[in-house]
Amino acid sequence: MSAEKEETKSQMREQHEAVEAGMAKVKHKIMVMSGKGGVGKTTVAANLAFALGMRGLDVGLMDADMHGPDIPMILGIEDKRPEISGEKISPIAVTPRLKAMSIGFLIPDRDSPIIWRGPMKMNAIRQFLSDVDWGELDYMIVDLPPGTGDEPLSVAQLIKEVDGAIIVTTPQDLALLDSRKAVNFSGVLKVPVIGIVENMSGFVCPHCGKEVNIFKYGGGERAASELGVPFLGRVPLDPQMVEAADSGTPFVLQKESKVSKAFEEIVENVRAFVEGTEEKK
Repeated sequence: MSAEKEETKSQMREQHEAVEAGMAKVKHKIMVMSGKGGVGKTTVAANLAFALGMRGLDVGLMDADMHGPDIPMILGIEDKRPEISGEKISPIAVTPRLKAMSIGFLIPDRDSPIIWRGPMKMNAIRQFLSDVDWGELDYMIVDLPPGTGDEPLSVAQLIKEVDGAIIVTTPQDLALLDSRKAVNFSGVLKVPVIGIVENMSGFVCPHCGKEVNIFKYGGGERAASELGVPFLGRVPLDPQMVEAADSGTPFVLQKESKVSKAFEEIVENVRAFVEGTEEKK
């Protein structure tokens, strides 16, 4: 073997060891996926992380969507910039219990596009896992881009011991078709499916309180039943939820809303699955 190939092999080994060292401090790792865009996956990931932090758990939220890094806006921290401490990057402290990292913190402004091919995205994800000083965490939530391409494959291969994937969908047939692909993708990678979240499930009229099924109803639950995976719950479509995301305020803080109450059930189902699996090991 040439000296150049030997050096490359040594560098790759060091990189994998660095990822393993960082992830060894994280108890539970969860990927949040969707088969297609526009189903509210990032909103679910951000609020899941925030809700876990509200329960006294130490949580890291990693934005692996390099082309659409929306986590900074959803959490209202677009103006933050990570600091470098030695050879490590310090993630942004959202709350005393929640840290976040996104390529959105590193670009000049929100309108700057990330024009990268697969290898560059994979390298960035590896650095987020190994070079960011996450510290000791109870949970790491990884927000993945839509689909079953480079990013989810890279995360699953780099982290290796992923506790499971949450699949976010809306009730209409087109979204459900793609969510099934995400479930099968997880199966191929041997990543357990924690369950399916049916988002935008019924619109609650703010004037009369009547619920209208704009995107149908119950499709996510039927898909979960057909595929033999857990159904975590459904989140109704509510204008307050949209306003909360645009203003950088997690909707789980709105305790009296139907959306927040529905999400509370989802969070508890996620914890029951992950922590129940841990007890069986």
